[in-house]
Amino acid sequence: MPRRPLRRAEGPTRFIVSYDICDPKRLRKVHKVMKGFGDALQYSVFSCDLTRTERVRCEVALREVINAHEDQVLFIDIGPARGRALLAVEAVGKAYEPAARRAIVA
Repeated sequence: MPRRPLRRAEGPTRFIVSYDICDPKRLRKVHKVMKGFGDALQYSVFSCDLTRTERVRCEVALREVINAHEDQVLFIDIGPARGRALLAVEAVGKAYEPAARRAIVA
């Protein structure tokens, strides 16, 4: 039986995640969830470098908070986190400065 070629491990993909949440209480909860997955660009817009598994975890966490009939969360795939996506965010006015990454020990 022929062997399948090994798949190269994929790195994270950069997503712009934007949300429109109708209820202020849910809005605060969604913001808190998103802080665990990425960096806030603006209050309802995040830049997230996510592996496939992390993206699924993020979606599951969001589904537990939002009302699917009233709220909307958009995931915009802008490519590999180490590729063109590094330069994809440009600012007009106040400069965009990515948040410093630090290890979180639980």
